[in-house]
Amino acid sequence: MSVLIEFSLFPLDRGESLSAEVAQIVELIRQSGYDYKLTAMGTIVETPEVNQALTLVEQSYSILEKNGCNRVYASIKMDIRKGRNGRLAQKIQSIEDRIGEVNQ
Repeated sequence: MSVLIEFSLFPLDRGESLSAEVAQIVELIRQSGYDYKLTAMGTIVETPEVNQALTLVEQSYSILEKNGCNRVYASIKMDIRKGRNGRLAQKIQSIEDRIGEVNQ
């Protein structure tokens, strides 16, 4: 099974610059060992199971909560597919096979 989750999670009560809080979440994801891709608007992670993807979201929220954040915004999308893995890279490769290299 392959679970692709794209999510962004950030505090609404910390002003305009949120890189300090977001960096802590990205570090959590990096240390998880799962394949991931950071984008300007969120992070895409591939896990083998749904509960692992949701655990990352829960752990990310816990980081913000421990930092005293009282209001948090979350946006979450998931693509769950049985019988496949490595889709984080494969989905992009499939497009590049059709049109050539894309900006990542």
